[in-house]
Amino acid sequence: MLKSCFKVQSVPVCSSVALLILRLIVGVAFLYHGYGKIIAPFSWMPPDSPVPGFFQFLAALSEFGGGVCLIIGLVVPLAMLGLAFTMAVATYMHAVVMGDPFVNMTGGSSYELALVYFAISLVFFAIGPGTFSLDRIIFGSKK
Repeated sequence: MLKSCFKVQSVPVCSSVALLILRLIVGVAFLYHGYGKIIAPFSWMPPDSPVPGFFQFLAALSEFGGGVCLIIGLVVPLAMLGLAFTMAVATYMHAVVMGDPFVNMTGGSSYELALVYFAISLVFFAIGPGTFSLDRIIFGSKK
């Protein structure tokens, strides 16, 4: 049953190449975003942050680990579920709690990037990593 969750949808080669390129770019971006957090996973936010250390750890793990999973194309639906939740919270924190604009024209904080990463996470969760992935090699393709 669990194995079938990671089977890869059959998509045309051109689409798989596009998914591979997107996976690599977004995966590297998440590695960069998550690296500083994974070094101090329970305390990367300011000490007065309302977010408990355990949730900081989950965010650090989903960003850094999700980046690794995207790059190699392994357990992508699970990794994207974690990243979607993390980016939904990041969007909420920036948009609602901090009151940031969607795009800050002066270069300050905004919720645009978190929302874009949320959308990308949903796409990979729904479609999967494509043909060129370890998920397809290990778990096979959906008929």
